[in-house]
Amino acid sequence: MRCASNGAAGEAMGGLGRLLIAAGLVLVLVGLMMLGAQRLGFLSWLGRLPGDIRLEGRNWSFYFPFTTSILLSALLTLLVALARLFWGR
Repeated sequence: MRCASNGAAGEAMGGLGRLLIAAGLVLVLVGLMMLGAQRLGFLSWLGRLPGDIRLEGRNWSFYFPFTTSILLSALLTLLVALARLFWGR
């Protein structure tokens, strides 16, 4: 079995590798920003919005951040739309 490092498949895999590295770096940066924001007291409301579901029993608890998920989805959609507008595609 031969490795297709010089063909079109190799170029596609190289692009995928770069994409995965970039996505990983973005996740690390977002995580560091969230840690910093938490220590400074920003974003303390995140996860405690009206509409977030929290059920607690004697030996169990269930938490689903419904409203927070919708808000983050809308913000990420807006960011992606703005990025596509400015950088074109």
